Amino acid sequence: MLTEPQKHTGAENLGESRSRIAARVIGRERELELALAAVAAGRDILLEGPPGTSKTTILKAITEEWGIPLFLVEGNADLTPAKLVGHHNPARVLREDYSSENFVPGPLVEAMQEGGFLYIEELNRAPEDTMNTLLMAMGDRAVSVPRVGRVEAGPTFRVVASMNPFDNVGTARLSQSVHDRLNRVVIGYQGTDEEERIVRLRAGLGASGAAGADDPLGERIVGDAVAVTRGTRTHPDVRQGSSVRGAIDTAMIAAQLAALRGLTDPVAEGYPELFHDAMTVGLSGRIHVDEAAETTPERVLREIWEDRFVLEPHAAAPG
Repeated sequence: MLTEPQKHTGAENLGESRSRIAARVIGRERELELALAAVAAGRDILLEGPPGTSKTTILKAITEEWGIPLFLVEGNADLTPAKLVGHHNPARVLREDYSSENFVPGPLVEAMQEGGFLYIEELNRAPEDTMNTLLMAMGDRAVSVPRVGRVEAGPTFRVVASMNPFDNVGTARLSQSVHDRLNRVVIGYQGTDEEERIVRLRAGLGASGAAGADDPLGERIVGDAVAVTRGTRTHPDVRQGSSVRGAIDTAMIAAQLAALRGLTDPVAEGYPELFHDAMTVGLSGRIHVDEAAETTPERVLREIWEDRFVLEPHAAAPG
């Protein structure tokens, strides 16, 4: 039997819903299924994984499928309870005194009133008193607003949070109380084939057919962009590598450089250096070198480039 929240989410047939949502997300079948099952069961969830792993994409696909709003909030030191819950309009307070009519709802109250998903990115960057406000909303499905009253959450209201387990700068450990109220879905990097599909789609490069027959240069750029980006995640001197966004930008920059330099042949002599220039621009700001390593992002990328184009040229060559 479906719970009341499921009736309102339009999740009468989760199998059909999952299929339609999966068509909008590349290579996230298992994670999508887990997140979908959790929110359909009326639970709040924590999506744990590095940036650029489709966490927001999954949530947008679910809320669009169910026709409910998604409220995005960035977790940081400035996310106070007042910003999350809302505030009274100062000008109207001076004229009219405090009243429910001059209250400006924050994203938490809006999500509760409209039965939407409140998505807090990087939850472990939010202040402790903000966490306590969230605990009340998750536990009671309601919050008490001074001079306004008690705000009850709609049946489809969910709190969804994300956290990057590899980032320890400016973050704090989540308390056991927070963990106790959140179901956890771990989302890692996608596979090579899936990331190449994402780059082809987002960068508009490569071919839809086999072997990239109608765009050999674009197909090579896509393969190289994904390979060097994935190389940043395993390099011994890198604390955190780049997400697939780095591959997308590298591919798009490489394509524009090729046009500027008049390069159309994927095996042209100038291609390797062209690609090195593109990956330096697209990736050097996205990787975080270990503090103990006596190197720079540019040196690390040069090493990754040499591994791809000098030591293993057969891997980089098209076909």
